[in-house]
Amino acid sequence: MSEQREIQSQVDAALARLTQLYPKLIDLSLGRMLRVLGDLGNPHERLPPVIHVAGTNGKGSTVAIMRAVLEAAGYRVHVYTSPHLVRFAERIRLVGETIDEALLLALLEHVEAANAGKPITFFEVTTAVAFMAFERIPADVVLLETGLGGRYDATNVIATPAVTALSSISMDHMQYLGDTLAKIAGEKAAIMKPGVTCVSVAQPPEAAEVIAHAALDIGAPLRVQNDTWSVAADGAGLLFKGQHNTWKTALPALPGRHQIGNAGLALAALDQSPFAIPAFALRSGMRNVSWPARAQKLRRGPLVTALPGGWELWLDGGHNAGGGQAVADMVADLWSDAPVHLVCGMLATKVADDYLRPIAPRATSITCVPIASSEAALPPTELAEAAKRVGFKDVSTADDPAAAIRAIAASGSGRARVLICGSLYLAGEVLRDNS
Repeated sequence: MSEQREIQSQVDAALARLTQLYPKLIDLSLGRMLRVLGDLGNPHERLPPVIHVAGTNGKGSTVAIMRAVLEAAGYRVHVYTSPHLVRFAERIRLVGETIDEALLLALLEHVEAANAGKPITFFEVTTAVAFMAFERIPADVVLLETGLGGRYDATNVIATPAVTALSSISMDHMQYLGDTLAKIAGEKAAIMKPGVTCVSVAQPPEAAEVIAHAALDIGAPLRVQNDTWSVAADGAGLLFKGQHNTWKTALPALPGRHQIGNAGLALAALDQSPFAIPAFALRSGMRNVSWPARAQKLRRGPLVTALPGGWELWLDGGHNAGGGQAVADMVADLWSDAPVHLVCGMLATKVADDYLRPIAPRATSITCVPIASSEAALPPTELAEAAKRVGFKDVSTADDPAAAIRAIAASGSGRARVLICGSLYLAGEVLRDNS
């Protein structure tokens, strides 16, 4: 264990050094990424078939569902997602396992040497590391999630992916992607490639129009929910009808009505892919899919034991208007039998009012907490003011999630649920401290 900790410490040190190379003036381009990949021998040109996913909400869940189904079918799957929750290695999965820390360290040091101190972003470095790992270890497919946007995202260097996919698009990262849904959709749609089929969930009209024009301009066949494919759920399971396949399967193990759309997008991408998916793999994948900090029930640990018997503790990392609506829907659909108390922390770069507004009518209380791991955290007092603005009545602050849970438990009676929410950074802290 001491050797493993030492390697993890060296990984952290390498990441910290590379963070110092962040360019002072960000130019939105792929120039730095293409330069460093060229210096590394262009590993991104020698990957297995790639399914590339962009969007605002649901990207990670869509990738998780595809991974679960493909692995159940016996395929060797590489995965790149972001951000991580506890350890950086979570971002890179190689044939079913998170990347070995020793290999991660070796690849980080190799990229650091090749970059030779030139300006580069953290995400560009780590994406280059993922591509090098994917090139070295044989696999059948790469599931590739964009980090931010699409057009200038470091992942958008794959010339001919097998399929591209667009999850739900809403307002987020406006300082980088634009201040309208149309602008944001244009940035996301830029992962489409000539002749490569793109599948998309049903989008708001403003986004749908931009996506359709972009597909036409670049020559990408576009397959949209409720046009070329559909997904529906009932008590018996999930029914997907695609261009090539009709599949009846179990509901995804991820809770919430929004996961039905994410499951449909995952199946739509697989429907357009070169991979055969047997019925048993669909059933197994849907039942066993997991995606931490996305409506995740915590079943053990000090935060759970601090609650009265019969109470439940949940964790969700959603942080924008779409994420707030997903929480509100989950409370309405699944949690109406008991009070729901929020423990919430958010970044100052997010629009707290937009996230909290749909939840306010559904939640009993909100306790606002800091996010110790981020300098960009919104102070709890400011988050509390946002909560009051959108209609929360019982609003308080606490020094950390543990203190918040103790206070909620002391004031409550009967059955109840506590949801820790508002940020993936906060979710990571909770998973680390509650382990």
